[in-house]
Amino acid sequence: MKLQRTAIALTLLNLIIMMVILAYVRPATAGSSGQILRGRALEIVDAAGRIRASISVHPPTRVDGKDYPETVLLRLTDPKSGPVVKLTAAENGSALGLSDDSEKGGVQIYARDTGSFLKVVSKDGREQVMKP
Repeated sequence: MKLQRTAIALTLLNLIIMMVILAYVRPATAGSSGQILRGRALEIVDAAGRIRASISVHPPTRVDGKDYPETVLLRLTDPKSGPVVKLTAAENGSALGLSDDSEKGGVQIYARDTGSFLKVVSKDGREQVMKP
């Protein structure tokens, strides 16, 4: 008889604890407008899992003795994962690169603190630079 009373008491205690927990649990709801998605990078992939678009922040770096500032890069790629559009923003200016299906050809527009220019490169590698 004593065991039965203990079992009933524990059952009632569990019921009370469960009711208290359920009283504090609120269902998940969609956030209000103004929510922000934060992260270090964003990648959009196609059905095959290839990265087709990305936005990333690259830290300052030194390449061949030249310093480059922190840069934000938006990159769009073709199905073969070759960059087709690149848009960069940095402390010293911005750049836009549009390339064709060859490895060399394309148009590059630079707006830097040292000056702005447009560079056109043909598929065979010939270049023409236009400055104001």
